[in-house]
Amino acid sequence: MLRPTHKEDKGFVSDFGGIGDLSESTSHGSDPEAPSTDTVSPADTTDSSHAPATAPTTNSANVSTTDDAAKPIIDIDGTPVSTAPLDPDKRIGMPGGTPVEEAIVREEWQQFQGVNNEGGRAACQGNWPTFHQMRLSQFLTWPHDAKISYLADLRQAAQQGRNLLTEKYARMMQSTDPDYYRTNLEPYLPTLSTARIEQQERIIATQVAWAQDFANRYPRLGAAMRTLRTSDDTKDFTSFETYLRGELSTYSQRTLDLYDLMVRDYAQAGENITALTVRNTVLLGGFASLDESEEAQA
Repeated sequence: MLRPTHKEDKGFVSDFGGIGDLSESTSHGSDPEAPSTDTVSPADTTDSSHAPATAPTTNSANVSTTDDAAKPIIDIDGTPVSTAPLDPDKRIGMPGGTPVEEAIVREEWQQFQGVNNEGGRAACQGNWPTFHQMRLSQFLTWPHDAKISYLADLRQAAQQGRNLLTEKYARMMQSTDPDYYRTNLEPYLPTLSTARIEQQERIIATQVAWAQDFANRYPRLGAAMRTLRTSDDTKDFTSFETYLRGELSTYSQRTLDLYDLMVRDYAQAGENITALTVRNTVLLGGFASLDESEEAQA
């Protein structure tokens, strides 16, 4: 059974997404009544305050939504979620995504609870509000067919007894703890073909360049992000490049192909996924724009 020893990153939100420790940098104010010190503050729920960046239209064939339609989307407490647009999440005071986006984040959260952490349960495994904010920010940038495909990946993995988040952290340890990885993890992970690795590395190169460009344009927000490159990895700090490599490695080939197409479409449109993702994060955190959030940093 695959049980990587996951060490909680020093960058809190780095356990939730490839961007880095943005939990405080992207929250406008704080709620003294919130149950967690990292709970984001309420955001304005008007359309203009949290409208996500629109994903480009892809030329790929749509993935069938039969499975998504057949299986009800279930909330964390086990109740069905309406297929109507979601109201703001009253539990944590932040707007929600579409039912598919919310289902993805909840499926990931369920699997995140099963990740084995060195020294016991990690604090980040109990912080649903920040997990929701950071992961939703990412999926808001995805086209619908890629989201449906990844949701199917998560559900199929759960049915097969696999945990994709455990596998993601295991993959990252190829760089952060190579000896442990070779002995205890690699034998239990699916083998990636040379073509698959080359495809992932093309995507990673594009996204690392985007992340560097974002950090140059928004240096204060950039300072809160992960280090960029695998060459900077340590046992306690995981770079953006390594995190992304681990995450892409868990996608089905169908999902990776759709993700690859999304990245190429964004590149052709002159867009930057890092900027779009962090923009969503700061909007969910209560800021009106990236510029406002950048100026608010100390």
